[in-house]
Amino acid sequence: MQTYLKRFLRNFDFPLFFVYLSLALFGLIMIYSSSFVYAVGHYKWESDHFFKKQLFNLSIAFPAFLLAAFFPYKNYKRKKFMIFSVIGMFVLLFLVHFIGYGDDVGARSWIKVGVGSFTLGSIQPSEVAKLIIIIYFASFFAKKHQSGTLDSLNKSIGPPIIILVLVVGSVMSETDIGTSFIIVMVAFSVMAASGIGMKVFLKLSGLISLVMLLIAPLLYFNWDTIMTPSRQGRFLAFLNPFDYVSGSGYQIANGYIAIGSGGVKGHGLGNSIQKMGYLPEPHTDVIMAVISEELGIVGAIIVIGGLGFIVLRALSIALKAKDPHARMLAAGLGSMIAIQTFVNLGGLTGLIPLTGVPLPLISYGGTSVILMSIAIGILMNVSMFVKLENDK
Repeated sequence: MQTYLKRFLRNFDFPLFFVYLSLALFGLIMIYSSSFVYAVGHYKWESDHFFKKQLFNLSIAFPAFLLAAFFPYKNYKRKKFMIFSVIGMFVLLFLVHFIGYGDDVGARSWIKVGVGSFTLGSIQPSEVAKLIIIIYFASFFAKKHQSGTLDSLNKSIGPPIIILVLVVGSVMSETDIGTSFIIVMVAFSVMAASGIGMKVFLKLSGLISLVMLLIAPLLYFNWDTIMTPSRQGRFLAFLNPFDYVSGSGYQIANGYIAIGSGGVKGHGLGNSIQKMGYLPEPHTDVIMAVISEELGIVGAIIVIGGLGFIVLRALSIALKAKDPHARMLAAGLGSMIAIQTFVNLGGLTGLIPLTGVPLPLISYGGTSVILMSIAIGILMNVSMFVKLENDK
């Protein structure tokens, strides 16, 4: 243990750590700035309500990061760990349909944690699923790489695809389209990094097409449930939010105004106008609008630059890794952060419909910041072992 601790500290990825910590603390500051008016005006709570809750979230997230950074990534390949993780994920995804809440905001995605009236907080199973899918896919394909059956469709592709379809089906039925998209994309990112041959990818495309044909009737008969009026409104508002500014385009239009009015320097920290009741829940998925209005392009560069650094660091680690398991984990974790950032900022800037996906490490949310911290902790551990491997 002492030898491992020395190796851990000697190969600790300090640039990755400082960027992670800086983004988390910057997000905490911006959560207070963006939420204090909303907390008082909308909920009649204290102005620092969301700040204190996020501070509590970070008090869990940071130790979770350190634990994940210290825990050797090769243990994720253990059969018992894989089985326990997948079963735990499905239990949460099952329970959210019965005891979950969030229908009022368009998706039943949260489960309250606590007993009776005493509530510690909530957990979002779909956020857990994103990380578990990466860990499971990377571990599964690493084992198949070892056994030489990586290009076997039945042995290597079928089982994880079945797991993926069940997970996406459950998340879609919440209905959380944005997170479903991210889960699919990160799964394919891990597969792309596994070294699977082109022929297998073509076979996989056929398998996915067949699955889509099989679930098409289910989607058709449940179309009204999946595409709620609120969600249809988001798609219409995506085309031109100012045509729907009194309804579904209200949030996007005010987000545009916030971003545009911030200019290069912004109005100064705490001086956003749009958070004064014009942007619903400004501390959540649209927090970048407040950052842009208060800190201008400088604030946007801090966030995008920091997240971009983590993504590039992950891809660099993946390229340097000799161990396929390390390569797939790093590629999957980097892809998750990149895709989630794109979905969040793309929805805010009109590139894609707004989905409600949080901005990594910046938006308010306990499950999001804790799981993202664990993800970066795993990346830190992979980075350490890649350094050790390359120094031999």
